[in-house]
Amino acid sequence: QVKLVDSGGRLVPAGGSLNLSCAASGRSFSTYDIAWFRQTPGKDRDLIARITGADFRPFYKDYVKGRFTITRDNTKNMAYLHMMSLKPEDTAVYYCAARRQFEISFDYWGQGTEVTVSS
Repeated sequence: QVKLVDSGGRLVPAGGSLNLSCAASGRSFSTYDIAWFRQTPGKDRDLIARITGADFRPFYKDYVKGRFTITRDNTKNMAYLHMMSLKPEDTAVYYCAARRQFEISFDYWGQGTEVTVSS
């Protein structure tokens, strides 16, 4: 089992950059895929980026591709979301999540960190 704490959200101007962090506790961090989701009021959580555990293969939703980068450091049990060229529509609560390799659903969640992009 893994416990996640995400952080780094704040108010940032449009066009700016922001780094979110996800700290994981527990064993075998490298056996978990990590993802970042975001959610706006009245909508479901949307997966925006994902990275596999051992070989670090990334996946991005089209609307963040080229602007967001997901990384991880298995030696520190950390994952990150580097965001640049932020737009007001990126305003959301961002969550990191984890799932064991080869499983479908993400069962472990951070508490969420709020990102507000001002126009």
